[in-house]
Parts: sequence; C-alpha cells; structure tokens
Amino acid sequence: MSMDMQPRTTADIVIIGSGVGGATLAAGLAASGADILILEAGDHLPERPENRDPRAIFQQGVFRPNETWYDEQGKAFNPGNYYNVGGNSKFYGAVLTRYRAEDFKEMQHMEGVSPAWPFSYEELEPWYGKAEALFQVRGALGEDPTEPEHSRPYDFSPVPDEAPIGLLRQRLKGVGVHPFSLPLGVDIDTWLSHGKTPWDAHPNSFNGKMDAETTALAAALKHANVQIQTNSRVIRLETAADGKMITAVHYERSGQRFSIKPKLVILSAGAVQSAVLLLRSANDANPTGLANRSDQVGRNFMNHNLSAVIGFDPRFRNDSVYQKTLGFNDFYLSDGKGGAPLGNVQLLGRISAPVLKSDLKLVPEWLLQRFCAHTVDFLAMSEDVPKPESRVRIDGDKIILQWIRSNWPAHLKLVAEIKTVLRAAGFPLVISKAFDRKTPSHQCGTVRMGNDPSTAPLDIYCRAYQHPNLFVVDAAFLPTSAAVNPALTIAAQALRVADYIIAKELN
Repeated sequence: MSMDMQPRTTADIVIIGSGVGGATLAAGLAASGADILILEAGDHLPERPENRDPRAIFQQGVFRPNETWYDEQGKAFNPGNYYNVGGNSKFYGAVLTRYRAEDFKEMQHMEGVSPAWPFSYEELEPWYGKAEALFQVRGALGEDPTEPEHSRPYDFSPVPDEAPIGLLRQRLKGVGVHPFSLPLGVDIDTWLSHGKTPWDAHPNSFNGKMDAETTALAAALKHANVQIQTNSRVIRLETAADGKMITAVHYERSGQRFSIKPKLVILSAGAVQSAVLLLRSANDANPTGLANRSDQVGRNFMNHNLSAVIGFDPRFRNDSVYQKTLGFNDFYLSDGKGGAPLGNVQLLGRISAPVLKSDLKLVPEWLLQRFCAHTVDFLAMSEDVPKPESRVRIDGDKIILQWIRSNWPAHLKLVAEIKTVLRAAGFPLVISKAFDRKTPSHQCGTVRMGNDPSTAPLDIYCRAYQHPNLFVVDAAFLPTSAAVNPALTIAAQALRVADYIIAKELN
C-alpha cells in the first residue's frame, strides 16, 4: 500500500529507493510478513501529455532533475538520473538481458581486465528465471550463440519485428551476423494503445512497460505489510556508538526532518546516490564513511561506453514506431577474429526528427524527418572496466563524478565493425555519436561485492562487512559492468538476497 500519513518511527526493514533493486527486493521479501517500509525520494510519475512528446523529453528536458553534479575538473553538469517511484527504470529501454556466463569470469580486454565475480553464473541462474517471470520478459531462446543456459523458457514470445525491422533482420543474416530477439519487458499492444511512440527513454505510467514500479513494486504492495512513503529523501544513516549496527535512518519530507529505527536497512538509491549516502554518513567510528574500511566506497564507478550508430539507405523505408526488437552479439566474446571482446549491439528506440533536433539545433525538422525516413538506429555498448580512480566523491554538499573511461579503444573498434556490417547490409552511409556523461549509461560499481573485506565493502549477499544489518542492493554492488543492460542482473541478485534474508535474518 502507498502511504501518505504521519511518518513512522519504526519498521522491521527500511528500503531506501524504489528502483529495480529496491522494488525487486521488496517483492521478494513481501510474503515474509516483515514490516517493510520503502522510502522514496521522488513521487509517482503521472499520466501526462509530455510522456509521449519527444520534443518535451529530448529538446526541453522536461523530466530531467533539478540537480547539479560536478566532474573532476569542477565543471558543473545536469545528470540524467531520475527521482521517482520506480527510479530510472521508468525511462529505460526495458531490455532485460542476462549477463553471459563468461561475464562472471575474469575477462581480458583490449584495455584492462574485468575481474571474476565472487560466484559463477550457475549460482545466480535460478533467480534470473524468477526475475524474468516477475518482469514478464518477452524473449526467445536459441537465436543468440552467446546466450547462457536457461533452466526455464520465457513466459512470453518476443515483441514482434515491425516490417522494416523484419527486412533488416534478413539483411543482417545475409551478411553473416546472428540477430536475435531482444528480451524485452514490454506489452506492446498496451503500450501502443496509449500512443504510437517508442518506449525507450519515454516515461511509463502503467502503459505497458514492465518497470520496477509496474511489476516488482506492484507485486510487493499487494501485501499489507509493505508500504511506500514518497517524497522522503534519506540524508544520513546513524550507527551505534561502536560504528557497527545501523540504528536510525534520517530523512527529509516536506521541509521537515524525521528519523526511523529499523532492524534491517536496504540501501537501493542507485550507484551514485548509494555511495554518496554512505560517504555522507561518516562518524567518529567510521571517519571515511560507512562500509568504507576498504576505501572502496565510491570507487570502481563504471558507465557503459555507448554510441548511437545510424545507417542510411535511400532505398530503405523505415516507418517503424518502436523499432527496438533485435540485437547481435557476434563481437561480444571476441572481435570475431580471435581478439579481445568488443561488446553488444542492439537497436535503439526509433530516432525521429525531434530527437535528432536536440543535437542538431540548426537543422530544420522537416529535413531531419526526410533523413530519418531512411535510417535504422543502433546502440553500440562496450564494457567499462572497473578502476579505483574512477569514482564518486563528495565535497561538502557537492557530488563529484570522476568518471575515467576505460576500454575505449575496444568501443571504437566495435563501432567500426558495426559500420562495416551495416555497409555490407546495404546502408552506404553510416554515422555515429558517442554518449557523454550527462547520459546515465547503466551506472554501476561504487559499493561492490566480493569475498575479501579488504577489497570489497559487501559480501556475496550484498551485506556490508562492517555493518551486520546493512545491505546495498542496486547497481552499486556489481563487480563488473559486462556489456549488456544490467537491470535483470540487479533484479536476479535482489531476489537471491531476499531469499537469504528470509532464511538467515527473519527466522
């Protein structure tokens, strides 16, 4: 149930944040009967015309937060992170892909090494299936040679290709790559019944996209023991005098400050904000921040290397509405010639003239529309390897994002390979543009899990080594970024952690 009453002072479990990690954990814990309160900094996203207006979204930035971060040179920028029920998943592309089995092992890249996870793919596999069921993933097995073993099939068939994309799929097969149907959390008929637009980057208000609010949180809130309190921004965690147990969660709501004393605290505010909250909660017993004896909180920040790659063919007529139904991983485990991995390729949501206009402000929309009528839009995604110097820091009230890209040469090579493939498939003109730091490209790391408390703040169940009643369950725990969308892996681990908490903490 939602909650808009006098703020409470106690709970068995407080979950901070309602994105994929927090909402899925709540769903996993709901049947336990524990008294669970979710504190969300934002509010519910209402149904409004701007939700389907690309000019409002891309040109006017209507949904961007009123917030400023700083880069390592002190330059201010407005981050593309959202504060609302469901977190960033309200705007995501709903690609719910498993990490490949190889992603859990040490992987040598062109630039750096992606370390092994503290457990194997096989350990997480059962919860991947449960997460796919919870998020109602549409997909097909057997199309992608890199697909890891699944112990259960998808519950729903893939979102269908529109006619131009069906033709594109055949063109790609004809030049030797292996297009596969993207696993998607989208009820396409419901989505299109609310408007003929893509879902990628468009906010969802129970319109057919399976985000953290519409699936996991909705399931959790069916239980009377689970409540969500919106517009409640957590500002500090308090510990006992010895610095170990979390004794209080302090937050702001409607200009007032409140405290709640839970038995367990689950931090799920996102890779940046979870690290920031731990750092801001420093006290005499934990002078560098909570869970930070290893000096790793905020470090190993990763943000996928992404580029848009657009192919143009004057003979190709693309009247697709949503487009985003296929990808290929022919360069995922190697460069295709025995070299280092390059990354994942997937379609973007359909790029229209109003979207392009946000970057090409001097070009008239009518001309951009004539161009877009003959294009297809891909996303190139390469792994960002964890590095301790790539980090989130605080300076007073300032959030400093010191993102140091890694593995960029591999990304440039991936973009070049995609251009070669598209030209061979009949697109004579192919252009590309890299995403910048204003675009949150699957931010992760910062509070990673591992087997050694001297090098990782969290154990393999996302419990803080220093604080027995603190868990961090969001993209911050990821030891590696892999080169696929992280949402499903976060959800799978959240369900695994929920089962652990029920077995070890609540019995």
